[in-house]
Amino acid sequence: MPEEPISAPMVRITASRGRRHLLFALGWACVALGALGAFLPVLPTTPFLLVALWAFSQSSHRFHDWLYSHKLFGPPLQRWHQHGIIPLSAKAIALVTMAASLTYLTFFTETPLYLMIIAGAVMAFGAAFILSRPSRPKPDQPR
Repeated sequence: MPEEPISAPMVRITASRGRRHLLFALGWACVALGALGAFLPVLPTTPFLLVALWAFSQSSHRFHDWLYSHKLFGPPLQRWHQHGIIPLSAKAIALVTMAASLTYLTFFTETPLYLMIIAGAVMAFGAAFILSRPSRPKPDQPR
């Protein structure tokens, strides 16, 4: 029996017309960056798609629902929405990329020390958040 498609959560659009246009443009820019991230290992996909989903939730029901139920991009967004999951592979890529970036910044550039400390602190907070999220649903939660 085929699985029933997951419906997008209902959103209420309250933004002004000008703000909706800006958010709609931001949504498409993030979809484009997320799509590039599917092919470029140094560019994250899901964070851009999460921003796009939020932007569409404030600007367009149609594109919010389209992205949320998209065959390729929808499942990670649905897992995040339902369980707050960051897959183990995404965690590994994010942490390795952060470490490589900080290593490059430290040893191969002439960046001032205070900027390296700020970059390291921001990356440490990002890494702590990533590591705090589950990698799969809890056993008592449906997938």
